[in-house]
Amino acid sequence: MEDAEKGSQQHPDSIPEVGEDAVTSVTPSPPVPAMTEEERQELQEELVKVEDEIQTLSQVLAAKEKQLADIKRKLGITPLNELKQNISKTWQEVTGSNAYRRTSETLSQASLKATAAFSNVGTAISKKLEDVRNAPTFKSFEEKVETLKTKMSPSASTSSTTNPSEQNSDTPAAESLPENSPTPEPPMN
Repeated sequence: MEDAEKGSQQHPDSIPEVGEDAVTSVTPSPPVPAMTEEERQELQEELVKVEDEIQTLSQVLAAKEKQLADIKRKLGITPLNELKQNISKTWQEVTGSNAYRRTSETLSQASLKATAAFSNVGTAISKKLEDVRNAPTFKSFEEKVETLKTKMSPSASTSSTTNPSEQNSDTPAAESLPENSPTPEPPMN
């Protein structure tokens, strides 16, 4: 560990990373190695030259970005169109991925199995309803309903002898039932 500390002290001219400038400005800097006035002058000139290059590159970049915006405007390319293209491209990349294909295949198989299961449930329900309809209890109930229906409806012989205009339309059909008529019983389970 002491070797690592000595190694970092032996290389004081290392380039600081982004955000380290504030730390180095607060902490005392290591002593600058002795250099001649000529070396110092060369480094100063190189510093000014690099700063000028950075400034020039920033200006060129700004000009190129403006030129790009003008060309896009002339071509009718709007930010919305670019967004649509980006979304479309991303969607194509997603749908082309192995994970998407595997998921799609799995969901397709699950859909087929679910469809088959629902079909089987529907068939089972239909069969069960048919069984209930053919059950003796249901047949008995059906016969009682038919009997009640025939007793409630006027017979053909009475309707031909009675004038329809003489019948009172306000009298409900239930009042014409005899008092001792059978009432339908609920089916037994």
